Amino acid sequence: MSPSPLPHRVFRLLTVFWVGSLLTIGYVVAPVLFASLERMSAGAVAAQLFHIEGLMGIVCGVLLLVLGNRLIRAGEDGYRRLRWLVAGMLVCVLIGYFALQPFMNALRMDALNEGVDVGHSAYAMRFGILHGVSSLFYLIESLLGLALVWKLPAGANPVASVVPPDARDR
Repeated sequence: MSPSPLPHRVFRLLTVFWVGSLLTIGYVVAPVLFASLERMSAGAVAAQLFHIEGLMGIVCGVLLLVLGNRLIRAGEDGYRRLRWLVAGMLVCVLIGYFALQPFMNALRMDALNEGVDVGHSAYAMRFGILHGVSSLFYLIESLLGLALVWKLPAGANPVASVVPPDARDR
């Protein structure tokens, strides 16, 4: 009896959900927001989206690590390298969204309390530096995510194996 393909499929599903949303929000939605809306509104919406993406990243990352460990214990050694990619992505999420974002949000709120956009405030330089560092971690997370998707195993039971062997000879 062959092993169940379910853990492989769940791993793949969580991976594409996380990486797909990461790429869509960061490289499609955020630029469209800033091209379509006034800068302060676009920044506020983007900050909310990146916060949600951070939470999704933590949930998916933890689930992928747990599932990867389970697959490795079941003899699926191909998941060892994938587990390191997931761990790297998770570190990027934790640093980017839960170490840098609170400081960026505080600077944004301080500027708003003074009645100006953070880009035109006394906090602009500090915010710009934090934004640059945050963007770097986002880029690293994205590249690790692309590598993760690229290196996903084909799966325990490829679709071709669904056809009974005697039916292939006909």
